Amino acid sequence: MPTVSLSVVIITYNEERNIGRCLAAVRAVADDIVVVDSFSTDATVAICRQHGVRVVQHAFEGYVQQKNFATAQAHHDHVLQLDADEVLTEELRRSILAAKQNWQGAGYTLSRLTNYCGAWVRHGGWYPDRKLRLYDRRRGQWEGLLLHERYELQPGQPAPLPLTGDALHYSYDSVEQHVSQLNRFTSIAADELWLRGRRRVSLFHLLLKPWWKFTHGYVLRLGFLDGFAGLSIAVISAWGVFLKFAKLKTKESA
Repeated sequence: MPTVSLSVVIITYNEERNIGRCLAAVRAVADDIVVVDSFSTDATVAICRQHGVRVVQHAFEGYVQQKNFATAQAHHDHVLQLDADEVLTEELRRSILAAKQNWQGAGYTLSRLTNYCGAWVRHGGWYPDRKLRLYDRRRGQWEGLLLHERYELQPGQPAPLPLTGDALHYSYDSVEQHVSQLNRFTSIAADELWLRGRRRVSLFHLLLKPWWKFTHGYVLRLGFLDGFAGLSIAVISAWGVFLKFAKLKTKESA
């Protein structure tokens, strides 16, 4: 197949700390860059314009809807979707350029290496965290309900191929930031469970599931090898499981 042109799409809201780094790293692989911004109140849009990329303002309706909207704004059918807190490594850029020069199939997956409070996390189930992010938009779409959006290829499409190299994911600068986002996400997760028809919450969900989440990540998936970062992630993740079901429990009794 001849070389394809590539659009990079990024959704943002108040990402002034991250977006410049993301845009600088992606320019070498992009033929078109579009940022779909949800009316940021910080300098996000100004930084994007300093980098000379297209900015489309669109009210946030949900992660799935926003990413499908952003994909539709691309000038080209071959799309790389990134979050503002992700940065392509040199090895991943080379792999994407190779895919552009010899495109095969419907899409490609990339691995993400997460930075947590200044430490790179390689255990606990957080790495390689492969995601389908490079795709032909004619062969699939973003799907999901409220959380855990994912790009799904249409039935009958070939399985995505793996890219080499990592996207560096700058997740949380502090434990406080992690806990704050956890509180918001567990509320959304509880809403999603409710919409899916989950109505009963037992002690199994409130006690054993959080215990299993901690044990699985910290012990079985070797999270302890990541030191304090691994411990913090395991404890807060377990707390998140409890919060999700506790919030669902309050809906049950409302």
